[in-house]
Amino acid sequence: LEFNMSGGADVEISVGIRTSFIHSLLAGGFAGLSVDLILYPIDTLKTRLQAPQGFLKSGGTVGIYDGIGAVSVGSAPGAALFFVTYEGLKPIIGNMIGGVDGRDKYVHMSAASIGEVVACLVRVPTEVVKSRMQTSAGSANVGMAKTARAIVLETNGKGFGNLYRGFGATILREVPFAFIQFPVYERLKIEWTEARCGKPVTPIQAAVCGSLGGAVAAALTTPLDVVKTRLMLGKDIGGKAYSGVMEVISRSIAEDGAIVLMKGIGPRVMWIGIGGFVFFGAYDMGRIALLSS
Repeated sequence: LEFNMSGGADVEISVGIRTSFIHSLLAGGFAGLSVDLILYPIDTLKTRLQAPQGFLKSGGTVGIYDGIGAVSVGSAPGAALFFVTYEGLKPIIGNMIGGVDGRDKYVHMSAASIGEVVACLVRVPTEVVKSRMQTSAGSANVGMAKTARAIVLETNGKGFGNLYRGFGATILREVPFAFIQFPVYERLKIEWTEARCGKPVTPIQAAVCGSLGGAVAAALTTPLDVVKTRLMLGKDIGGKAYSGVMEVISRSIAEDGAIVLMKGIGPRVMWIGIGGFVFFGAYDMGRIALLSS
């Protein structure tokens, strides 16, 4: 999600209709773009809190829409890829592990984790550009294309590989997030449906379930998000490049103490909690609209 936000929804409605590939693609893209655009300022504040140079030197509260062009480019395709993968794999994985009906927590966790990996192929490059623009004074005036070009042309010799800087750390964050969020989300939907005597939850109720699941997962995975952000930015406050996840952790703790791994937890929980509501609600509404058209 990270809406990321990353997210998913049960694709079966009361009359037994299953969303098609195109429905998941369009509804997922709509949901992801809605969240990223509406809540972008909170994401900027979170990223600046986690940056090695600190909140104020990263821009403070000035230019909180810096980098929004980058996230707009990657948001809809990334979310759409996630949904298509997640919804497509649920019945396949369910059959593989014994004909589970799609509501089992292991099915949701597995499908969501693979969906996150696929989505990151699109999401990570735009995240790298976005993070640079969010934390570099004046970068918004340079523009997305020039920022991406500067990243590719860095003197480390990695070229386009720089756009995938932090890919492993992003997966390391997204998989545990999915393992926490989706079982909570799906279980809450099942319990709520049973409490309504079998009547399926409404889009608003599904959104509440997604919000709660996302907020819990966001808080627990904040340390991994800090590591991901710093790896994507590439260097510490002194300009020394990070070489990997463990080095980011050790150097960050040495410089700022263990509390550094919880930086940005407030905006992160708020962003994903609110974003989960918008994301799942938008997906459900978009899915229903497409099915009824």
